[in-house]
Amino acid sequence: MLERAAPAKINLGLHVLRKRDDGYHAIETVMHRIGWADRITVAPADALTMTCSDPELPTDANNLCLQAAQRLQAAFGVERGARLHLDKHVPYGAGLGSGSSDAATTLQLLDALWGLDASPEALHAIAAQIGSDAPFFLDGPAALATGRGDELTPLQDAAGAPYAMPFALVVVVPDVHIATPEAYGLVRPRAGGRPDLAEVVRSNDLARWRAELANDFEAPIAEAYPAVGAVRELLDEAGAGYVALSGSGSAVYGVFEQARAARAAEEAAQAAGYRVHRDA
Repeated sequence: MLERAAPAKINLGLHVLRKRDDGYHAIETVMHRIGWADRITVAPADALTMTCSDPELPTDANNLCLQAAQRLQAAFGVERGARLHLDKHVPYGAGLGSGSSDAATTLQLLDALWGLDASPEALHAIAAQIGSDAPFFLDGPAALATGRGDELTPLQDAAGAPYAMPFALVVVVPDVHIATPEAYGLVRPRAGGRPDLAEVVRSNDLARWRAELANDFEAPIAEAYPAVGAVRELLDEAGAGYVALSGSGSAVYGVFEQARAARAAEEAAQAAGYRVHRDA
């Protein structure tokens, strides 16, 4: 039996640039892993089967984990199966990428379980068929994503090391599920005059983040879903140095320079009945 965490992500800025000929949108965003994670377990079996700790989630071919397993099986001609189990912790439909992360982690675990020694390129190609942000979860911890979100450039700090956000983080999720197609229908693409997201993020200057680091989904989503705006207000009032929507929502995160302020924000959000995660 093999087991691995499937971490969620936040988006540090998200530009919707244009609609592509293939129907997808061209975007640019910085994705950053966070500590909130599901857990995937795989074990040898004759057939592919799946269970999940959340009874509301499908465990058939509608689940991205099982889709990932089937695609990997087909790509490498694997005749063996596996027992998959998803221990679900991260909210779905929240812009945190948990379904894509679960699928990518499944690919990594089954690659090991079946002894495939698949190349990174092969796994990325399969992941991209499952979701635009799925390839990101095969790498990390942070990357500039372009194209439809599947073209990745690892983000490095000034010293050339993998970028890691040096702030405390609080992620708050209201009881709202936002479908990605609906979110794209609310946003107006704009390609010109956009700041360099990677440069802004690497500055670690929260005043600059507030001025230049924008998620194009945030304003229309907050207008359509007042609960999202309420979470933003809560984090602002708690003293966050930067507050933003993750992905197309509904999760909103606050970045804090002081861990004590982050803990207070976490407690306030919990008292208000929200699902909350804090990275120290």
